[in-house]
Amino acid sequence: MTTVMEPTPQTDVYLPHPAVILETTPMTGNEMLFKIRSESGQPLNYKPGQFMQVSVPGYGEAPISIASSPTRHGPDTLEMVVRKVGSVTNALHQLGKGDRIGMRGPYGTNFPVYEPMRNRDALFVLGGIGSCPVRSAIQYVLDKREDYGEVTILLGSRRPADRLFVDELHEWKQREDVTVLETVDVADPSWGGQVGVITTLFSQVTVYPSRTVAIVCGPPVMYKFVLLELDKLKIPRDRIYMSLERHMRCGVGKCGHCQMEHIYVCQKGPVFNYADIAGIKEAI
Repeated sequence: MTTVMEPTPQTDVYLPHPAVILETTPMTGNEMLFKIRSESGQPLNYKPGQFMQVSVPGYGEAPISIASSPTRHGPDTLEMVVRKVGSVTNALHQLGKGDRIGMRGPYGTNFPVYEPMRNRDALFVLGGIGSCPVRSAIQYVLDKREDYGEVTILLGSRRPADRLFVDELHEWKQREDVTVLETVDVADPSWGGQVGVITTLFSQVTVYPSRTVAIVCGPPVMYKFVLLELDKLKIPRDRIYMSLERHMRCGVGKCGHCQMEHIYVCQKGPVFNYADIAGIKEAI
């Protein structure tokens, strides 16, 4: 007697799952915050620092970092900040509450909010749109505040009008258990804070290198100078983590656009330990 075996269902890594936009919030002239719920019925199981591939029918798809912590919403819901830079992101900006999109993921490595950051001091250094993926880690740390030591956030923006998460920043600054310092490159009459590049903030904080883990994310020009400052502080390179989410493309290592020498960022990143990529020119 021959036994007929049922085929094992296969998950197509290129097949997006349906999702619905729950809410949109304008942040700047080019950035919009989206709250999105998956309609697959399955938990997303994402970690701070990972990203999703988001698709709009007729326009294609784009990799977008998750900007919220899994501690903040239900298991099927997340937040993302979308900057208008191409056809897909421009199409997303035309959508609103109730509109449906596609998502696949989550993909990539995550920030070390579990280990080795737990029970250590956390230093976050953010520039511009780089605050979006790191916001997920900051929210996680603040929601589990008792598991961490000192928390310091250094944030730089090009102009006051480019600042993201303004209301949340105000909340962080009001907390007694968090140090937040912020600067802008170019001020306008509305700005009453510090002016200068982000590295000017390092002299205003006390960092204990033996117990600190640093997370860095920002525009490419920022990394070199921030890493030099962290080196001056004597924070070991294996306790510095960087998000290279700007390299993301297909998410599964097929298109090759994210390749840095022998490393595919979408397979080994986007979050890297600095010690592992310090010698790779494309990374810094």
